[in-house]
Amino acid sequence: MQKLLGALIIVACVLGGYVMAHGELAMLWQPAEVIIIVGAGFGALVVANPKDVLIEMLHQIKGVFVYKKRGEEFQRQLLMLLYELLEMVDVGGLKVLDAHIEEPEQSELFAKYPLIRQEKNLMAFIADNFRLMAMGKISAHELEGFLEQELEAMEHVLMQPSRSLHKIGEAMPGFGILAAILGIVITMGNIGGSVAEIGAHVAAALVGTFLGIFMCYCVMEPLSSAMGQRIKTEMSALECVRTTLVAHVAGKPTLLAVDAGRKLIEQDVKPAFKQLEIWVNRYEDERDAA
Repeated sequence: MQKLLGALIIVACVLGGYVMAHGELAMLWQPAEVIIIVGAGFGALVVANPKDVLIEMLHQIKGVFVYKKRGEEFQRQLLMLLYELLEMVDVGGLKVLDAHIEEPEQSELFAKYPLIRQEKNLMAFIADNFRLMAMGKISAHELEGFLEQELEAMEHVLMQPSRSLHKIGEAMPGFGILAAILGIVITMGNIGGSVAEIGAHVAAALVGTFLGIFMCYCVMEPLSSAMGQRIKTEMSALECVRTTLVAHVAGKPTLLAVDAGRKLIEQDVKPAFKQLEIWVNRYEDERDAA
C-alpha cells in the first residue's frame, strides 16, 4: 500500500505541476517515444541478463507491491520452529531430525508453522543446514564459515535483479536522448513546414528526454531500491537461523541459542527477550499437558 501511495504522489506531483504551468497533458502522449525508450530498456534487460534473473526480477517486482510485512507472528513461528528443532536435538540427538528435514513439506512439525513453509529459501536453508549438522561432528567455527559463505552467495544471487534494474535505470536518460535525437531528425526532415508543425515535432522530441529521466529517477531507481530492501529483510531471517545454529553448536543452551538469533532480526519487528520467554513457556506448558 505504501509503495502504491508513493507512486501516486510522484505521478500527481509531476503531472499536477505540469498542468499548473498550463501544460497540455495530450502533448505528453507520444506513443512512438514510449516504444523507443521502453523497448530499448526492455531489450537491454533481455540482452544483459539470463532467463532465471529476468523471472526472479518479475517475482521481486510483484513482491514489492504485494509484500506482507514479516510481523510478530512470523517472528514467533521462526523462533519457535528453531527452538523445537534444537530441543529435539538435545533430547534425541541429531538423527531424530531425519523425519523432518529430509522432507520438510511433509513434516508435521513444519506444518505447525505455515508462514515459514511459505518461504522456500528459508525452508531450504533451515533443512539443509540441520542436515549438515546431522551428517557429523562440526565445530562452531567451521559451521559459521560455511554458513557465511552460503549467505553471501544467496545474497549475491537474490540481489542480481535489483542491480540489473538499477543499471538499466541509469541508462534510461540515455535512451530518452536517443528518442529525442530521432525526434530532431524527423524535425529536420520537415524543416520546410509551418512553425506550428516544427514546434510539435520538437515538443515530441523533448517528451522523449522527459520520459527517459522520469523512468530513471521516478520509476526504476525507487523500484530497484525497494527490491533491495525486500531482499535485506529476507536475509535477516536467514541470518537469524545462521546465528542460532552456530550458537547451539558452540554449546549454548537452546533458549540462549535462539535468543542469539533473535538479536539478528530487524529492529522494527524484533520481539523482546521477555516475549520470547513467554512463547517458550507457553510451548512447554502445552507439551507437558499433552
